[in-house]
Amino acid sequence: MSADPLGPPELLALFTQAAKLLREAADDAMSKHGVRVGQHIVLSALWEQDGLTPGEIARRLGVATPTVVNTATRMEEAGLLTRQPDPADARLVRLQLTPAGRQSRKPVRAARSALERHATATLTAGELESLRSGLRKIIAQLRDGGQA
Repeated sequence: MSADPLGPPELLALFTQAAKLLREAADDAMSKHGVRVGQHIVLSALWEQDGLTPGEIARRLGVATPTVVNTATRMEEAGLLTRQPDPADARLVRLQLTPAGRQSRKPVRAARSALERHATATLTAGELESLRSGLRKIIAQLRDGGQA
């Protein structure tokens, strides 16, 4: 194998390619259970605590509230959740799992676990722990420290 004349791939390029491939694989795995990309993480938040507001979910996931609102709209159309007015504050809406949303928990979690095992199959236990640790640090740095 010859050396790359431009040098080693940049970290950002590697992240971008890995994220694209993981997103495609996750979409394929989740779609078999009626769930699209991004919806499985919203479902996870609601499996932990049903009836959260989009803002509460956004804070838990570290994403923008409009992202959760848009995802919830598609999830409502797919029959995974409903929107209910907050009884104490009419300005808020609570996202409630439907029976289909609750029943997706076991197969979606199994699909996520299988995908993670497949994607990391060539990593040693130490490499996997280093990857998790490194990603947590990068997320914290970018979330807390802003951009360069």
